[in-house]
Amino acid sequence: MAQPEKRPIVGIVMGSRSDWETMSAARATLDELGIPCEVRVVSAHRMPDEMFEYASSAAARGFVAIIAGAGGAAHLPGMTAAKTLLPVIGVPVPSSRAG
Repeated sequence: MAQPEKRPIVGIVMGSRSDWETMSAARATLDELGIPCEVRVVSAHRMPDEMFEYASSAAARGFVAIIAGAGGAAHLPGMTAAKTLLPVIGVPVPSSRAG
């Protein structure tokens, strides 16, 4: 008999797919610990309405924390934290831009 799928309790969000190289470590750690999670791309700059909705609805969906990472100006963790009372762990993602 198949095990019922567990509801995610931690959200992992990143500003773009290119951030996955860094953020995949968070997913791997949660998997090792048996903590169900959800992974999404929600850019604070390109899709702010979706990012606000994600953050503001996270507690009601049963989340207990959000791990947010983005490169560049890295607004995603702070903007996510502004829309939820859940703990938000900010992860710096190396920028691919030369500068």
